[in-house]
This record gives sequence, structure tokens and C-alpha cells, in this order.
Amino acid sequence: MRKSFKRFAWLFLLLIPLLIVSGCGKSSSNKTIKVGIMGSDEKIWKPIQTKLAKQGVKIKLVSFTDYNQPNAALTNHEIDLNSFQNRYFMNTWNKAHKTNIVAFADTYLAPLRLYSKKVTKVSQIKQGAQITIPNDATNEGRALHLLASAGLIKVDKKVGLPTPKNITENKLHLKITPVDAAQTPRSLSDATAAVVNNEFAASAKLDAKKALFKEAVNQDSKPYINILATNKADKNNATFKKIAKAYQTAANKKNIAKVYDGLSIPAWNLKLK
Repeated sequence: MRKSFKRFAWLFLLLIPLLIVSGCGKSSSNKTIKVGIMGSDEKIWKPIQTKLAKQGVKIKLVSFTDYNQPNAALTNHEIDLNSFQNRYFMNTWNKAHKTNIVAFADTYLAPLRLYSKKVTKVSQIKQGAQITIPNDATNEGRALHLLASAGLIKVDKKVGLPTPKNITENKLHLKITPVDAAQTPRSLSDATAAVVNNEFAASAKLDAKKALFKEAVNQDSKPYINILATNKADKNNATFKKIAKAYQTAANKKNIAKVYDGLSIPAWNLKLK
């Protein structure tokens, strides 16, 4: 009887490491994936979150309020992937911060728009008027190109994404003021007009149909297509690919159109001319 008990005890001791490994594997497969988003995108991600939960993929949405937060959180492994930026923004961020963030799926294209609560046409903008633009390098340059396309200023064509220093002509002596992108809608209470990113325009319930001017959608828009991004070491993560597949569906196309009222364009199979 004692011999049998000893044999059982030894067998149990031998099995403990296997049980621990098995337990760890189960825990790893059930890991909750943290996805960093801007708050206005929550309505886009909620149905995806629900759908993936039924497939055994748990997603926690982590909302941010400005563009400087999601990539820092990704690099620090506070989140697993993010969905807020375009490729140009990502590349600029990587160079500035010496990070290795990569894109692994396209989401949507969000053309910038010029809004105002004081005038209804670009031609009504007067001498010395203040116009606010986003202050991050990517959207600041896009905003200045938009103002140039609207005929309000001219910028150095040799510069890909200009800064206010690259304005070569400003006949109306406009006061072009870079501010945090999240503050552009609020600035409309003082400024004559503001270039506003779609997520912030949606949050502020700005009417796109009343926008003074819209960024053109063409081949030049490719660098500004928004993406799902992660750290380079995780670019081949199978679960992340499953999340991308769940995002790039016909149902989500309809949801993007509904949530953003046509402001943003699904871009995973977008053909630009």
C-alpha cells in the first residue's frame, strides 16, 4: 500500500511542471488584446469587439484624447495595437522617437475639412482673419496644403509637408495658428475658421455639408490612409491578423459610413485616381 502511494506521489510531482505549462498556455491564448483608439472611433470598434468575442478573441478598447498618446502607449506595451494614424504620421513618429511601429492593415481615409461658424464661403474670409490648424507635423502640413488649394495662401511646392515657415504668399495676412488637433473644433468660437480632423469634427458634431472646403481625394491621398499599427516584433501576430480581417468587412464599411456620415472612406480596397 505504501509503495503504491509513493509511486502515485512521485507521478504527481512529475506532472506538476506539465500542469503549470498547460495552465500558462491557456492563459496566453486567452490574453485580452488592448486596442488604442481615439474616442470617436468607439462606435466603429464596438461591433467588431462583440463579433470577435464570439470567436474567442477578447478586445479591450483604450481611448485616447490626443495624437501624442497612442504610439507612446504602444511602444511602452501598455496597448497591443492602435488604430488612429496614417502611414505618414507613423513614419514621422518613428523617425522622431526612434521607434519601430509598423502598419499591418488599412482602415479608412479621413479627408480634412475647413470649418467655420462665422462665414459660409471661403471668399468671405477677410484680411487678418485667424485660422487654426492641427499642430502635429503631418496634419499641419496637410492643413496648409488644404488652405493653399482653397486659394487662401501659397506654400513652397518643394516641401512635401510644409510648416507655417514655408508659406510663400499670404495676401490676406491670415493669422494661421497651430493648436492641438483636439482643440480645433473649440477654436471656432474665436477663430474665423479651422481645419479639423474628422474624428474631432464628428465628436463636436460639425456638419460636413457646411464645411467651407474639403481636402481632395486622389493618388496623393495614399500616405494619409489610416492604419492598424503595432510594434514590429508583433507584425505577424495571428490574433492581430484576425482582428484586421474582422475590421475589413462589408458590415464595417456600412458602419463607418453611418458613424461618420460619409466623412471617412473605408480604404482597404479603395481605388484612388
